[in-house]
Amino acid sequence: MVHFKNRYLVMEVFIDAARGEGDPVILTQSNIIKVIRDSIKINFGECGLATSVGSLQVKYVNPLTKICIIRVSREDHQKVWAAITMVRSIGKIPVSFNLLDVSGTIRACKEAALECDEAKFEQYKLAAGDRISPGMIQSVQSCFDRIRGLES
Repeated sequence: MVHFKNRYLVMEVFIDAARGEGDPVILTQSNIIKVIRDSIKINFGECGLATSVGSLQVKYVNPLTKICIIRVSREDHQKVWAAITMVRSIGKIPVSFNLLDVSGTIRACKEAALECDEAKFEQYKLAAGDRISPGMIQSVQSCFDRIRGLES
C-alpha cells in the first residue's frame, strides 16, 4: 500500500469589496478551487495543472472569518502556493490570500485553523457588538464543529 504525502495550507482570504464591481463574493469551496485551478493553468500551463489537480482539494471554508484549508500533494505544494499568491480576484471582486500555516498532517492544520478562526470571531464579536444575531453565532459554531470533524 502506498501512502500519499500531503501538505495542508491554512489560508486567509482578504476581500476588497469596496473596489469590486457588483455583489460581494461569498466564499465557497467551488469558487476557491476554480480560481486556484485557473491560476495554476495561467502560470504553470496545462502540464502544471495536470500534475497538481489530482490531489488539490479545498477541505474547509468559513465564509464569515474567511479562513480556508487546502490540501495538496507534497511535491506540488510550492507550485500551488505560488499560484494562490498570484490570484487577484474571485469573479469581479479583488482578493488576496495570506498563508497562515503549512502542515503535513490534518491534525496540526485543524488546530491552527481553529485557533485563527476563534481569534477572528472574537474580534468580529467585539466589532459587531449588539448587532450579532444568535443565528450567526450558531452558524459559526457549526463551522468550528466542521473543523473539529475534519479527517484526511
